[in-house]
Amino acid sequence: MLYRTYQAQSDLHATLRLAAVGARAALSWLPPPLAGLAPVRALDAGWQIAADTAIRHERPDWGIREVDTPQGPVAIVEQVDCRRPFVTLRRFVRVGAAPAPKVLLVAPMAGHFATLLRETAQTLLRDHEVWVTDWHNARDVPLSEGRFDLDDYIAELIGFARIIGPGLHIVAVCQPCVAALAATALLAEDGDPATPRSLSLMAGPVDTRIAPTEVNAIAHRYPLSMFEQRVVQTVPYGHAGSGRKVYPGFLQIAGFMNMNAGRHRESLMRRFTLLRGSDPQDEAESIRAFYDEYLAVCDLPAEFYLDTMRRVFIEWHLARGCLQWRGRRVDCGAITGTRLLTVEGAKDDICGLGQTAAAHALCSRLDPALQEAHVQDGAGHYGVFSGRRWQQEIYPKLTASIAAAE
Repeated sequence: MLYRTYQAQSDLHATLRLAAVGARAALSWLPPPLAGLAPVRALDAGWQIAADTAIRHERPDWGIREVDTPQGPVAIVEQVDCRRPFVTLRRFVRVGAAPAPKVLLVAPMAGHFATLLRETAQTLLRDHEVWVTDWHNARDVPLSEGRFDLDDYIAELIGFARIIGPGLHIVAVCQPCVAALAATALLAEDGDPATPRSLSLMAGPVDTRIAPTEVNAIAHRYPLSMFEQRVVQTVPYGHAGSGRKVYPGFLQIAGFMNMNAGRHRESLMRRFTLLRGSDPQDEAESIRAFYDEYLAVCDLPAEFYLDTMRRVFIEWHLARGCLQWRGRRVDCGAITGTRLLTVEGAKDDICGLGQTAAAHALCSRLDPALQEAHVQDGAGHYGVFSGRRWQQEIYPKLTASIAAAE
């Protein structure tokens, strides 16, 4: 019922956005003296924000066409190396560039599309060959494709590591840190040639018993059955995945925005102020671009959402050494030859300080010389993989860790 209600509201909002576009078009016909009046500019700014600030359910374009490398500008071409029901292994080919270390960028399946890591991927492409886990919107996956849970997620990472082949480096951002660590341990225990040379875990919930945040507290505030009954929804008719049980992306984004409602309000008001000025600045475009990406949401398979809630956030299976993958215990102590880097933000209000670094203790047989834990001063959650601190301080450490593992 909730999803159907949301869909009806979304359809109504789409009509209102079209009206906003029409209103802006009408204002554009005003002669310059009138168009320049402050009340008219304010109306236009308001209509513009109404027209393009809305939740979307389609993956934005990656838009990575070229990157600057040490050898100069290089064209980028997207390539699909493997397509599965719930994920595409996407490669960004550096046309004509010299061979470089191979990196699998593991994006979270947490309500946003993988394009949230566009800046991360673009930065990595300066010095590396890059593949990314491009997760699909679960509401677009037909019921005939079956279910998808945490074990399936780990299996996809193992499969992708084997497709990319020996010499791989894995960079996992946020939620998939647990799955990436588990996949690495399983590959290492098997002596698989696809075992990554380095593993970089960035702001991920390896052990949420440490410095729990409000996000972690919610998982313990209510029984899991409540999430299953009230949060899990059925995809309505009209979508390819009609009938599939999902955790809707619109609920996830609503929760995140409520956590920082004041900040989002200020940001949108700032854009309104800039747009109604006589000379809008680049800052207004940056705010628009951020919300274009931030408000593009995708649904999660219900079984993956509930499985992750229970095993990662409520019962801490990996942290307690009892995580099972398809009946097989995951032993992080099997990791002995993979260089491990953890990165955390000192101001992260989603993944508490120390939760990611807990991976070092789990890798009990890994030489300390192959381990590094970095805490980034001044960085919040998103600042770990985007923005100035990512570019200037975190990325140099990440690429140095990969180079050392080469």
